[in-house]
Amino acid sequence: MSASRRDDLRNVAIVAHVDHGKTTLVDKMLWQSGAFGEHDHVAERAMDSGDLEREKGITILAKNTAVRYAGKAAIDAGLADGMTINIIDTPGHADFGGEVERGLSMVDGVVLLVDASEGPLPQTRFVLRKALAAQMPVVLCINKVDRPDARISEVVDEVYELFMDLLVDAEHHQDQLDFPVVYASAKAGIASLTPPADGALPDGEDLEPLFRTIIDTIPAPSYDDDAPLQAHVTNLDASNFLGRLALLRVHNGTIRKGQQVAWCRRDGSITPVKITELLMTEALERRPAESAGPGDIIAVAGIPDITIGETLADVDDPRPLPLITVDEPAISMTIGINTSPMAGRVKGAKVTARLVKDRLDRELIGNVSMRVLPTERPDAWEVQGRGELALAILVEQMRREGYELTVGKPVVVTREIDGKVHEPVERLTIDTPEEYLGSITQLLASRKGRMEQMTNHGTGWVRMEYLVPSRGLIGFRTQFLTDTRGTGIANHVFEGYEPWQGEISTRISGSLVADRSGPATAYAMANLQERGTLFIPPTTEVYEGMIVGENSRADDMDVNITKEKKLTNVRSAGADVLERLAPPRVLSLEQSLEFCREDECVEVTPEAVRIRKVELDQTLRARAAARARRS
Repeated sequence: MSASRRDDLRNVAIVAHVDHGKTTLVDKMLWQSGAFGEHDHVAERAMDSGDLEREKGITILAKNTAVRYAGKAAIDAGLADGMTINIIDTPGHADFGGEVERGLSMVDGVVLLVDASEGPLPQTRFVLRKALAAQMPVVLCINKVDRPDARISEVVDEVYELFMDLLVDAEHHQDQLDFPVVYASAKAGIASLTPPADGALPDGEDLEPLFRTIIDTIPAPSYDDDAPLQAHVTNLDASNFLGRLALLRVHNGTIRKGQQVAWCRRDGSITPVKITELLMTEALERRPAESAGPGDIIAVAGIPDITIGETLADVDDPRPLPLITVDEPAISMTIGINTSPMAGRVKGAKVTARLVKDRLDRELIGNVSMRVLPTERPDAWEVQGRGELALAILVEQMRREGYELTVGKPVVVTREIDGKVHEPVERLTIDTPEEYLGSITQLLASRKGRMEQMTNHGTGWVRMEYLVPSRGLIGFRTQFLTDTRGTGIANHVFEGYEPWQGEISTRISGSLVADRSGPATAYAMANLQERGTLFIPPTTEVYEGMIVGENSRADDMDVNITKEKKLTNVRSAGADVLERLAPPRVLSLEQSLEFCREDECVEVTPEAVRIRKVELDQTLRARAAARARRS
C-alpha cells in the first residue's frame, strides 16, 4: 500500500451555531477568490438558494461550493496555478443535524465559526463533538469581532473550555487542543491572526490569513495508489435535464464519464451501472467534466434509485464504504390527508392519500435524519425528525407544493433502556435581560428543566444553561418570548436520553372553539374578544370544531362566532362594531403546531393554516371528556 496526497485540493466544512455568519463568510470567500465577475449580479447569502432559507434567514440543506484560490499561500506551497478549496456550508440549527453529519463525511477538517459576542452555543457543542469524534483538525474563526458588544478573549477561553469538556481522553487527543485562531469580520471580508480590540475591525485587508490557515491546517486528501475506485454518496439533488444526481466524495481511484461502475447498494447487493454524466462544482455552478480523482466532490447522473450512504466502486473489485449513520429522531408527528369540512376547496390541490404518501417517500430519499412509519389509519403516517422546526419545514414545503394535510401535535420519540421508558433531553442555553430571570426559572421549573450553569456577564444580561426534556420545549418558544417581551434568546440541541420524568403541563390556556359553520361576524367577535385572543379576522369562513382563538381561562369554550346583530329601524347591523375590534393574532405554521394540545391538530392547505379539534363534533367531545373524568 502506497499513500499519496492531493496537494492541490482541500475539503473543508464551515460549521457553527445558527446566525454566527457561515453563509456570509462563504459569500466573501467566493468574491475574493474571483468566482464572480465584476458585473455579476449575485444575491447576498448566495448559498441559501431555497425560498424558505431566504425567508427564515437560516441554512436548511448542506451545500457545497468550490473556491479556486491562487493567492500567496498557494504560490508559497508551490502551486503556481492555484488550488481548489471545496467548502461545505452546513446548517446551524440543531434540527438539521443530519445535514451537518453528512457534510462532515465529505471533508478532512472544519472551520469552527463562533460569534465574538455570543460565544459557543448548543449547536457549537454539537458540531464540535462530531468533528472531534472524527479526529478532524479544527480552525477556530472568531467572527463579528467588530460588534459593539464583542468580548473576544473571553470567547476564545470559552471555546478552549468547550474543547476540554468534549475531549474525554485528553492525552489521546492532546494535539486537537492545539488549534489556530483567526479573527474575522465576514461582513467586511477581513481576517487577521492577531486579535483586534473588542468592537474593532481586524488589521488585515482581506481574507488571505483565513485562506492561508485553512491550507496550512486542513490536510490534503490522502488516498491509496493501489486501491480501486471508491466513491461515497453523501447527498442527492435533481436536475430537470439529467434526473437524479448523486453527490459523491471520491476516496480512491478515478471515475470517468461513460464508465461502467459497481453500485454497492444499502441491502448489500451490487449492480453494474453506467455513469452517463459527470459534473464538478465551480463557484455556484456545476460544469461537465471528463474525470475526477481522489478527494474530488462530484455529481453523477444515470442511476435513478441511488440513495445516500451507498458506494460506487470498481466493477472488477467492488469494496463498499461504511454506510452513513446519523443520530436518531427525537420528535414525531402525524401527517395525513385533510379531513376537515373545507377539504378540496382549493383548485388543483393534492388531497389524496397516495399523493401524500408518495411525497413523504420522496423526502426520505434525501433526508437521512427523517423516518416515516405507518399508523392505524391508512391515510395518515407518523413522521419522525430531529425537532419541531425540521418537521414544520417539511409541512411548509408540502403546503407550497399544493398539498392539503392534517398535522398532529408534535410528540417525543421514546425508547426503552433496561426495561424503563427513556425520553430525549435537550441542552438549552438562554440569554436574557436580568429582570426576566425569575419568570424564566419558574417557566422552566414547570417543564422539568434542571439548571446546570448561570453566568452574569455584568452587562445586564444573564446566560443560563438547562437540561430540559424535549417534551418541555414543545410550545416553549412562544411562552418564552411573551415572558421576556421578545428580548430573550433561546437555543437548544439534543443531549441524550433520560428516564421518563412524569407529566409536564405546557399550555395553561384553553381554546375558543367554533360551535357551527358560517362566516365569522364582527358583532360576535366584538363580544368574544373579552374572553380571550382571536386568531381570525371578520368574514372568515369557520366550521364546527375549528379553533378561532385562545381562551383566557384554562378550559375550552364552544362559541358562536357567526352570530349576527338583529336589525332595528334605529341602527344598521354593522354600526359601532368594526372600530372596537382588536387585530387578530395570526399564527404561523410553527406557532400553530406549538399551540396545539393533545386533542387538537392543524389543517394545512395552500391558502390557509387552521387549528381544529381532532373530534369536530362538540357532543362527542363532551362525552369523551366525561368518560375520561370517570376513569
